[in-house]
Amino acid sequence: AAAMRFPLALCLGLVAMAAAGQSPLQRRVVREVLEYFHGRGAVRFVFREQAVEGAVEREDPSGTFVQLRLSLAQTNCRNKAPRRHNCRTVENQRKPMCLACYKFDTSDVPKVLDKYQNCGPSHHLAAKEIKHRDEAECRAVEEAGK
Repeated sequence: AAAMRFPLALCLGLVAMAAAGQSPLQRRVVREVLEYFHGRGAVRFVFREQAVEGAVEREDPSGTFVQLRLSLAQTNCRNKAPRRHNCRTVENQRKPMCLACYKFDTSDVPKVLDKYQNCGPSHHLAAKEIKHRDEAECRAVEEAGK
């Protein structure tokens, strides 16, 4: 029975770790996704990270695959204005969602081998056809470098 308890403790440890904070690679993906989101033409306001959900991080000999969903909240700061530090979150505004899949190589400063990101209203990303396409794209990203 002792052998059975060990993997569970390991799993619980990993869950606690994820709750305490994301791994450096996950932080990097969050930063990249925010940059990607704000770089699109139609984004008039600054959005900030509201929550990171469903983070997956898998290693194989070719590198590390990271997938996560990032929910964003709109602030009262304009996107094109010089970055201000006291941006307030605007309640009851649309809260877009981004799905991101990144594959990093094994170097000391990991480089992006491949990536896929898709941002939109959460109900839009939940639509069946889009979900299927996202899943297929993410599978392809995970295969990069293999």
